[in-house]
Amino acid sequence: MIFRRKQSNIAFSKKSSISRYYITFTKDTMLYYSYIETPVGLMQIEANEVATTSILFVDEKEDDIEESSLTKMAAKQLNEYFDKKRKSFNIPLAIDGSAFQQSVWEHVEGIPFGKTATYLHVSKQLNNAGSVRAVGAANGKNRFAIVIPCHRVIAANGGLTGYAWGLWRKEWLLQHEGVIKQTKLFD
Repeated sequence: MIFRRKQSNIAFSKKSSISRYYITFTKDTMLYYSYIETPVGLMQIEANEVATTSILFVDEKEDDIEESSLTKMAAKQLNEYFDKKRKSFNIPLAIDGSAFQQSVWEHVEGIPFGKTATYLHVSKQLNNAGSVRAVGAANGKNRFAIVIPCHRVIAANGGLTGYAWGLWRKEWLLQHEGVIKQTKLFD
């Protein structure tokens, strides 16, 4: 399930393999955290009572955190991904972004494990071939590393470009998924 922050009541829609619906959050919403060590660095999972609000690479853990069943579930699924036991995710996500960003993320979410798509392909799928840079900018705002797999979007020439958490991580993730061979692009 993907929850989106909007000023509306709860409404359901089916736009992808994950059920999505809108929900309003308040400033009093309690946030929970889990952390996992991965081969490409520390990840922070943040959630409220109903959905995961972000999955990010971070430099250090925060003190005095409280975990929840949602953060633990997301941590378990991410660990399974890194152990090559999971290729897709079933994590409720609270997505916050413009309509265009959300449409990009919905499309990117559909790129399967071990496959890639170009920025041009994504923009054409959105019926806007001129939006290649906007697709890249939307990917740069993705707050759900790996789960919304923006690392699977590559340049038209097959090169690795633009990854908010570093091209070395993008390279590692694509090697992990078998998309590129074990070659060292960066020192």
